[in-house]
Amino acid sequence: MAQLSEQELVRREKLVKLRELGINPYPADLYPVNHTSREVKNDFEVGKSVTIAGRLMMIKVQGKASFAQLQDSEGKIQVYFNRDEICPGEDKTKYNEVFKKLLDFGDFIGVEGKLFTTKVGEKSVRVKDFTLLSKALKPLPLPKEKDGVVYDAFTDPEQRYRQRYADLVVNPHVKDVFIKRTKLFNAMREFFNSAGYFEVETPVLQPIPGGAAARPFMTHHNALDVPLYMRIANELYLKRLIVGGFEGVYEFSKNFRNEGMDRTHNPEFTAMEIYVAYKDYNWMMSFCERLLEYCAIAVNGKTKVKFGEHEIDFKAPYARVTMADSIKHFTGFDITGKTEEEIRQAAKDLGVEVDETMGKGKLIDEIFGEKCEGNYIQPTYITDYPKEMSPLCKEHRENPELTERFELMVCGKEIANAYSELNDPIDQRERFEHQLKLAEKGDDEATEFIDHDFLRALEYGMPPTSGMGIGMDRLIMFLTNNQSIQEVLFFPQMRPEKKAVALSDEGKAVLDLLKKAEKIALTDLKTQSGLSNKKWDKTIKELTKNKLAKVENTNDGLFVELL
Repeated sequence: MAQLSEQELVRREKLVKLRELGINPYPADLYPVNHTSREVKNDFEVGKSVTIAGRLMMIKVQGKASFAQLQDSEGKIQVYFNRDEICPGEDKTKYNEVFKKLLDFGDFIGVEGKLFTTKVGEKSVRVKDFTLLSKALKPLPLPKEKDGVVYDAFTDPEQRYRQRYADLVVNPHVKDVFIKRTKLFNAMREFFNSAGYFEVETPVLQPIPGGAAARPFMTHHNALDVPLYMRIANELYLKRLIVGGFEGVYEFSKNFRNEGMDRTHNPEFTAMEIYVAYKDYNWMMSFCERLLEYCAIAVNGKTKVKFGEHEIDFKAPYARVTMADSIKHFTGFDITGKTEEEIRQAAKDLGVEVDETMGKGKLIDEIFGEKCEGNYIQPTYITDYPKEMSPLCKEHRENPELTERFELMVCGKEIANAYSELNDPIDQRERFEHQLKLAEKGDDEATEFIDHDFLRALEYGMPPTSGMGIGMDRLIMFLTNNQSIQEVLFFPQMRPEKKAVALSDEGKAVLDLLKKAEKIALTDLKTQSGLSNKKWDKTIKELTKNKLAKVENTNDGLFVELL
């Protein structure tokens, strides 16, 4: 157990004193709350009796009378404590000892009282009685304010993500993001359900990691003595249900991919996938833009949203551009009818990094990703992908080199991917086998497994179907103007917590600069620090010794990177 701070020790002493007074600091019985802070304010009536509960967020003791602030799930309300009202008899212990000396910021209390308005017009509760509901043993990281300037605000992203419980308490606006996230899921469900489609659940533990090309997390089932994989996608299971006779199915799917982490990727993420029989990708484009327009209005009350420096409009319809036209427009190179070697050479000529393991589809994907993708700010459908890039997608009805696929781009990022689904079992088997060859060649994004049971399902017959997947985390990033996926996940994956290191003031200052940049030229960091040569050398050694930063020698010079 970590060494306790002075404040934590004091709070534990208060815990002992409360128990000595016969007060249980963690009572089990129900507390009869009948109003929230918002309800008190919205239906305010002087003299009305209320019972509320929440955290003490501010206490201002003024002798026989005190003001405090109570924060519940819907906001804050001022409460007024008067010694003689709380303790009408001779024993003033409850006010003088319990309230004034043994309660702290962060404690949960319940309050019974009547509503009144203060001299300055603030709606408040005059406390008749209060009950300690839970004693907080660790002080909240509350910001301090002096002369209108806020100090020690709880804004460090790593601390906020790691201690989301504290983040939500001291930064209540963070909660708004997650309220909007729930509104998005609810709106999408409403849209699908009103169309007559059926929400289902499919396995998270799968014998074959299918439906996408990604590195899976692996585990072992002891009773069956078989390896199992955490789901990377739910596509193949949802298509089995279309085979089984459902006309439209959808699922909000927790997926897991054992790959890198950055501002737009978390190893655990949420996708929505929907499959509708007797439809194609043209129908799905129309369906998708109507869905996203509906969701944007449900979440924000309008179709336009701010994202960084851009204003995005989710109002339907959206522009449609083929992948070949996009590449030709931004590079001048026409991929149509070109061989793998011609495309590889073109990629090299364009300065796109490629290697010999890349097949035709991967090469085209690299060119598009480097030269085209980032140019699409407003919602735009990129359509008609090369067959090599889409092993589960139906061949284009007019061009056998292409597939009937679209991806929806917003601000240079993909948020939806959809197909006219491949339902020819022979073609599907050949595509799987081609993927195996690519994997053997070294393409780490090619599928290494053939799902024979899925092929068997297709052999029973699957009707013409269109399917679509939407990255829910990325979509809510756009709808809430958040550049980082960690901001829209309650509990993002984090590196193991480092033990607290006692740094010098110079070390703390340089570490703060580094946190803003993550990676920066050593000379730039030194200049920003304003330290003398001697202090700089000592400080950078302190950070590297404590494994908080590393210095890397690159072709462009020395760089300092946050660890």
